[in-house]
Amino acid sequence: MALLSHRPQPGAPVLRILSVFMIGLAMAGCVPRSRPIAPPPTPEVQPDAQRPNGRLPADETRNRVAVLVPLSGPNAGLGQSLLNAANLALLDTGGQRIRITAYDTARGAGAAANEAIADGNGLFLGPLLAEDVRAVATIARAEEIPVIAFSNDVSVAGNGVYVIGVDPAQSIDRVVAFAVSRGLRRFGGLTPTGTYGQRAGQALTAAVEGANGTLVGMQSYARTAAEMRAAAGRLNAAGRYDAVLVADGAQIALQLATTVRQASPQPRLFGTELWASESNLGTGTGLRGAWFAAPSDANFGAFRTRYRARYNAAPFRLASLGYDAVLLTVRIAADWPIARRFPARALRESTGFAGVDGAFRFGRDGVAERALEVREIGATGTTVVSPAPRGFE
Repeated sequence: MALLSHRPQPGAPVLRILSVFMIGLAMAGCVPRSRPIAPPPTPEVQPDAQRPNGRLPADETRNRVAVLVPLSGPNAGLGQSLLNAANLALLDTGGQRIRITAYDTARGAGAAANEAIADGNGLFLGPLLAEDVRAVATIARAEEIPVIAFSNDVSVAGNGVYVIGVDPAQSIDRVVAFAVSRGLRRFGGLTPTGTYGQRAGQALTAAVEGANGTLVGMQSYARTAAEMRAAAGRLNAAGRYDAVLVADGAQIALQLATTVRQASPQPRLFGTELWASESNLGTGTGLRGAWFAAPSDANFGAFRTRYRARYNAAPFRLASLGYDAVLLTVRIAADWPIARRFPARALRESTGFAGVDGAFRFGRDGVAERALEVREIGATGTTVVSPAPRGFE
């Protein structure tokens, strides 16, 4: 059986597999068909003092896969949720050729990567933060170990690093194309200062140009009430808009919406993939009618139910990345000879993969291309107004 072990840390118990279940997914092929599976043995993990040379014992029947996530510090909750989801995917698929071990990047991403290499891991899932990905990538590249990062920062992709997070540029491109299909042609943008806002502005410019629309104006802002009101006011004064992008979280967008909606005629608001992680979007009236593009939620409900039943807690929305990363690993593991290098070429399979977040595939640049849906915010939640494609041509 595939095993998941947690590299022991002070106060951190070893995770054990207790049950097996197949999650229903919309697309076949990524998850093996259900079959009876014998209960797994206890993970072969001993305290450091009882290990030969302080390392994990050699494994001659499974390939080792490292999950590099923060398990302490301010991002520990998200890191643990990603790890739990990876464990759940292992349970659900019953993968027999891989063993997963977790390493805490909050104690030093480079140190975690070196420890994982010393333990014989041939594939890295994670890290989460872009700066950690950069630290790990150099170390992994020297050993020809692929990295499937949970980040959405495309600047870290390439040369052995695959970014499985949702690229904000793809989200913006999808919703702009949808808006143009609905007859909206004149666009504006409000972007926060900083790297995310800068990239969102560049993505909006490219998306509008690609859709043969017109970018009337764009304003950036610092996240203070006065700065946001001023930026939205300047945008309103610059011209007439059919739609305005607010490239920020929904709570910030709600504050900006008050001023943007004073324009006449009132423009349609739209946001980015950030809104998919937030609940109660329609509680206030400010964002009702707004659009955003994100991975489909069609499979997330079943995943959330399975996760809650096992861990007695709700998963972070991003936890699906941990689940899907293990799904594709299990799929490829059938062609991964034991103790040989991971067949990274298989990650660029043109037909792509399917998981909790729908269809995705990695391009030559190492960025996950995703099939995204467009949702509209209403008083009781969101409604899909343009479904995600089921696959790629």
